Amino acid sequence: MTINRRDFLRLSGTTAGAAFLGGFAPTVAHAATRMTGVTYLPQSYKALSFGSNGFVEHLKKNAAKAVQVDFFDSGKLLKADEQLPALRSGNIDFMFHTTSYITRSVPILGITGLPGVVEELYEHPERIKMGSPLFALINEQLAKDDLYMLSMGGGILEPEYLWSTKSATIESLDAIKGKRVRVVSFEATGVMEKFGAAAVRVPSSELYLAMQRGTVDAAVANISTIIGRSLQEQCGGCYRLPITAYGIGVFVQKSRWEKRPPEVRAGMEAAAAWFDAESAKEANAKIYPNEFWPKVKAAGVKIVEPSKADIARLDTAGEAVRAAWISQVGADVGKKAIALALGQAKS
Repeated sequence: MTINRRDFLRLSGTTAGAAFLGGFAPTVAHAATRMTGVTYLPQSYKALSFGSNGFVEHLKKNAAKAVQVDFFDSGKLLKADEQLPALRSGNIDFMFHTTSYITRSVPILGITGLPGVVEELYEHPERIKMGSPLFALINEQLAKDDLYMLSMGGGILEPEYLWSTKSATIESLDAIKGKRVRVVSFEATGVMEKFGAAAVRVPSSELYLAMQRGTVDAAVANISTIIGRSLQEQCGGCYRLPITAYGIGVFVQKSRWEKRPPEVRAGMEAAAAWFDAESAKEANAKIYPNEFWPKVKAAGVKIVEPSKADIARLDTAGEAVRAAWISQVGADVGKKAIALALGQAKS
């Protein structure tokens, strides 16, 4: 049976609705478990949808006897801010989510966006792959919120840079002062405010008009957002300062996950292993350099590399952001996570 977004939101608030949606429905012996998964990302985000599409296809091809999947992309079922509450309430079974959107609710995921850390984590994806000490530490903290991350896609994505409009091109940190800059994550907000910008949280779906109308002067964004939303049409420049970053994780509710039949968990874990091996690698090593950056250049966007002085200033500003994050997650956890991300600790 097909269910639309309106019916889902109506049903998800009731016990009967949760059962109808699969959250509490009894499992028929030997029948495949039906699972509902979501991502708010549209298919125009080619580099990001590659991983989620592949995960679902892997399940359908290799675990069809154990798992039947209803998968909704592009926010068709749930918008970005609705996904996490729906997962926690048991009204969906798994979600793909960009970490930058949920670090305020799940602070441990901020490790994927800390300035001064993201460059190292991006260059060394093995430090956050399935089974790594950092991966295990993240899941230890997620468990406190009854969450479990199956995979982070095998690494974080290329860092988010500063993309400015044609009327307010930014080519240095000094030029940020007084500008209205679109951000999503707590980490990006901290950096922009440190340099005198007014940080404005704007969903990617609204960013094209925000830049076109001058509601914001610039945006901290990954190149997937630029191409996925055709923002190269509104951008005059890209200052390639690695301000922050994010990963895409596939998440489940831990308590429900642990009750799943072994064959269901095995099928999901096999799909997660594919996702871990291929998702970030496909984006970072193939799609971005071979397709997306050529499109940005062809659109006439001026690409400016950061000066050594600005990189040093970013690192200094990042100290305050990292300190604030450590205070959120706790000193022991925060310092350990950073050390693991930087390759300074083994466990």
